[in-house]
Amino acid sequence: MKHVFDKLFESRVWRSIFRHGLPTSNRTRAEAVFYNFFLHVHPTKVRKRSIRYTYTWGLGGLSVGLFIVLTVTGALLMLYYRPSVQQAYWDMKDLQFVVSSGQFLRNMHRWAAHAMVAVVFLHMLRVFYTSSYRPPKEFNWVIGVFLLVITVLLSYTGYLLPWDQLSFWGISVGTNMVRAMPCGFGEKISFLLLGGNIVGENALIRFYVLHCFIIPVVAMVLMGIHFWRVRKDGGV
Repeated sequence: MKHVFDKLFESRVWRSIFRHGLPTSNRTRAEAVFYNFFLHVHPTKVRKRSIRYTYTWGLGGLSVGLFIVLTVTGALLMLYYRPSVQQAYWDMKDLQFVVSSGQFLRNMHRWAAHAMVAVVFLHMLRVFYTSSYRPPKEFNWVIGVFLLVITVLLSYTGYLLPWDQLSFWGISVGTNMVRAMPCGFGEKISFLLLGGNIVGENALIRFYVLHCFIIPVVAMVLMGIHFWRVRKDGGV
C-alpha cells in the first residue's frame, strides 16, 4: 500500500495539482508553509517577464471584470424579468421602452457577455502561444479549458431568455445539432435541456435556472481554483 501511495504522490497528475508531497523533512515542511494559500496569498517567486502587461495583456483580469459586470447587471435584470412564455418577451419590451435606463442595462449585459467570450478565448490563445500550459501548470490549463466551455454555455443559455424569434430558432437549431449526436446520447441531452422535445415553457425555465444559478456557481468555483493555482504556480 505504501508503494502505491508513493507512486501516486510522485505521479505527474498529482504533481500538477499539488506542488509538493506530504511534509516528511525540514525542507518539505518549509515548502508546505511557503505554498500555503492562507499564509502566502501571492507566490513566493514570480518571473519578472511573466507579469509584464505586454506579456499577459491583462486578459485574465479583464475576464474577471466582465464576469462581475455580468453578475451585477444580471441581478438587476432579474428584478424585471419573469421566465414565462406569456411574459418574457413583454418584459424585454418593458426594459427597452418603460424601465428607466432599462435599455442601457440590458445592452451592458449583452455586450459584456459578447466581450467575455472573446476575451476568455484570447486569454486561452495567449496562454497557449506563450507555452504557459507546460508543467507544472498543466492542471490549471485544464481548468482554463473548462472555464472557456462554461463561458460559452453561459452565453448560450442566456440566448433563449428574450423569447423572440431569433432566440427561439437559435435554440431550436442548437438543440437539433445536439440531438444529432450518435449512440442516442444526443436525444437524451436535448431532452434534458429542453424538458421535452420542443422549445417551450419547460425549456425557458431550465435555461433560466442554468443561466442565472447553476452555471454561474460552477464558474465561480472553477475561477477560485484557477486563481489558487495561478498563485501557487508562481506566475501566469
